[in-house]
Formats: sequence, structure tokens, C-alpha cells
Amino acid sequence: MRAWHVEAPGPLASKPLHLRTGPVPRPGPGELLLRVVACGVCRTDLHVTEGDLPPHRPGVTPGHEVVGEVVALGEHVGTADTAGTAGTVGTAGTAGTAGTAGTAGFAVGDRAGAAWLRWTDEQCRYCQRGSENLCPHSLYTGWDADGGYGEYMTVPAAYAHRLPDGYRDTELAPLLCAGIIGYRALKRADLPPGGRLGIYGFGGSAHLAAQVAMARGATVHVLTRGEQARRLALELGAASANDAADMPPEPLDAAILFAPVGDLVLPALSALGRGGTLAIAGIHLTDIPDLNYERHLFYERQLRSVTSNTRQDAREFLGFAGEHKLAVTVHPYPLDAADRALDDLENGRFDGAAVLVP
Repeated sequence: MRAWHVEAPGPLASKPLHLRTGPVPRPGPGELLLRVVACGVCRTDLHVTEGDLPPHRPGVTPGHEVVGEVVALGEHVGTADTAGTAGTVGTAGTAGTAGTAGTAGFAVGDRAGAAWLRWTDEQCRYCQRGSENLCPHSLYTGWDADGGYGEYMTVPAAYAHRLPDGYRDTELAPLLCAGIIGYRALKRADLPPGGRLGIYGFGGSAHLAAQVAMARGATVHVLTRGEQARRLALELGAASANDAADMPPEPLDAAILFAPVGDLVLPALSALGRGGTLAIAGIHLTDIPDLNYERHLFYERQLRSVTSNTRQDAREFLGFAGEHKLAVTVHPYPLDAADRALDDLENGRFDGAAVLVP
């Protein structure tokens, strides 16, 4: 099989990604082997490739927005007729025995999704209280284990996702991280019913979160540097779309920062009305300038981070996507052009999301 590997993390100009041929992986206990049919290109892949995120697995294959066909089952994976047993702690990158959620019902030929969250211990205090995204032993697709920038990959069945009908494979791929993490960020932003939401940056995740918010009755104001992205925002129903440095036309009840630019934290906080919340959706952010308490935080404004997502977040969002047809803007690239897709992402050459098609 062919797959891209991060040989030496660094700027894209240094060619950190290399396309190599190797054996098809074998599914371990509790795992599915997927033939990749589409893989979204996420900004987190860029952070892994360029070294903004410290390497966890030398030569890792990036990619965690994966739509695949199940081609083999590991031991202890429940089928449509046999549910899996309760989850146990596995070794790094494996699922242990079949986990507690989503393990039963997968069979060869099924369509399944693999997302960023690959594994948690299910036993720590965070997992036990329903915050598995904070598990200190959690593992991630395309960072701790090989992801979808290749022709095949494995995923623990307990962390694989059922996918909604009504979408092409290329449209489904961005839902598996961009969509899910945008949904998580929207929850963290604590937007009141019918509230006013500001969105800073308007790429693959933001254009999906905006649609969820608008479907729930919110007024959405988009602030982003790209003219093409601003046009897309207005086409999707945003009330306004301006440059990232501008102020929105009215005070915001909540805001989400998708752009990994710390300098935008201050104007986003300033745009909030009393009691407003700013959620930062990215896994990486450049340094935040000094805050002024009275100008940026007083009147009970809040600043929140977003750390991965839970499987419950994924189930809720994918269920929403099944009930509400989302407009997913995608730009397909062949697998051979993964490095070009990342470069185009970094330089803002497209709106929506890029998707690799092996």
C-alpha cells in the first residue's frame, strides 16, 4: 500500500512528508482494517507535519477525517449478531478487547469513519465522569497511530463511527473532525437560544459549525481574512462577513476562534457583550498578547479552550448531520497530492475543506 509519512517534522518547504510503499497493516484485537476511500485534510495534520505538535510516533502517517470500507476484523470485534464485551485497557494504539461503545455491528463491507480520538483508558477519573476527551492516556489518529493519508489504516472498533446517509464520501470526511470539533466548540461557547455568534476564521470546521448554529436559530457574524471564505459565509446564510480585524456589527453573545492566531483573541473578547464566551477551537494557537482585564474580561466574559471531543459529541453531531443536510464544501485531491493540499490549506487557497481520494 502507499502512504505518506512525516519523516522529519518541519516547514512544508523542507519536504517533511514522503510517499512510501509498505505492507497493508493487520488489525489488532478490537480493531477494524479500513480501506480508505476519503480522508479530509485538517489543520491539525499541518501542525503534526510541521512540528507545531511534538512527534508522538516517528514517521507517522497523518490524517484523522477518514471514511473507509471495513475489509477485515480483528479478534473480539462484535458483529451484527454478537455484541462486544466490556472494554479493557489495551496497549498503545490498540483497543484492548472490544470497547464499551460502538463495537457491535461492524461487518466486512460496512462503511465506517475514523476520527481524531482513537483510544482512551475508560478508567481514569475523566473517562468515568464522561470527559474522555481529557483522558491523560488518550491516543490520537494520525499522531499516535497511522492515519488516513494512505490506502489502508486500522481503527479501534469502539472508536469508529457510523456515518449518516445522504452524503458523498468526500462530504463525509470533513464531518469527522472539522464537523465534530466545531460542534464541540459550539457547545463550549455556551451560545444562548437565538443568540449572536461570532466566528473567527472560516475554513472546514467553521463553515459546518455556522450551519449548526443557524439551524438552531442563531445570528452568525463571520470575521475572516479570505475574500472567498467571506463569500461562502454569506452564501450559507451568515448575517455579515468582514475582515478578521474588523468588529462585528453588533455585540456578540458568544464567539469561536477557529484561526490559530493568538492576536485575534483580544478583538474577539472585545466584541463580546456582557457574559459572553469565547471558545478557542484549535489544538495549536500562536501566543496571545497581554490581556487588559477591564477591556477584555470584565462583565463576566469567559475564555475557554476546546480539547478534542468525546464520542458522545461525535454521535450527537453525526446524528444532527443525518437529520439536517449540511452543505459541505470540499475540494478533492488525489492521494499523491497530499503535500500540495497541505500547502494550499496553509496559504488559504480554498474555502471549505480539502479531501484526499486514494
